[in-house]
Amino acid sequence: MSDNNELDLFREMMADVAPLKQDQVETVQKHRVTEAQLARRLAAQTLSDSDPEYLSLDHATMLKPDDMVEFKRDGVQEGVFRKMRLGKYEIQARLDLHRKTLKQARDEVLTFLKQCQRLDIRTVIIVHGKGERSNPPALMKSYVATWLEQISDVMCFHSALRQHGGNGALYIMLKKSPERKLENRERHQKRQS
Repeated sequence: MSDNNELDLFREMMADVAPLKQDQVETVQKHRVTEAQLARRLAAQTLSDSDPEYLSLDHATMLKPDDMVEFKRDGVQEGVFRKMRLGKYEIQARLDLHRKTLKQARDEVLTFLKQCQRLDIRTVIIVHGKGERSNPPALMKSYVATWLEQISDVMCFHSALRQHGGNGALYIMLKKSPERKLENRERHQKRQS
């Protein structure tokens, strides 16, 4: 079929089609991001250059004392997450937040995780308690879970097994330190060449 015949056929088929009067798409913004949220988001890049102020003391998704908590970033393999969830990795460091204020806990969590990453410790446990007697219930638990999601160097976390504190503690897996990543890269390059 020649180009003229195709064009004639197209025009014939489109003869009774009426053009749209308005072809602009209306965009509706569902959620406005505040400047404070943008600042916290920008600050929450890595543990090494983080300031504790980006971890909010004003808002957390509230949990119940017996809620199981879990979080996994994209890219974490299911097998690794399952092994951590089942407590199969050696716990290399521990932080207990009992009897701490939210501000003290926030500062200690960041300091602890920074130190662990610097020492190349990747699997840790944070004991926050269930918060059955706090008002509101599970206050510390809720804030710790919210903070850990905001820290990009936290790969995943899950409520601990009963012998390690159950729903009052979290297993946490950290990213490798930049130095360790470089070592691995160099080791693999030597193997390939």
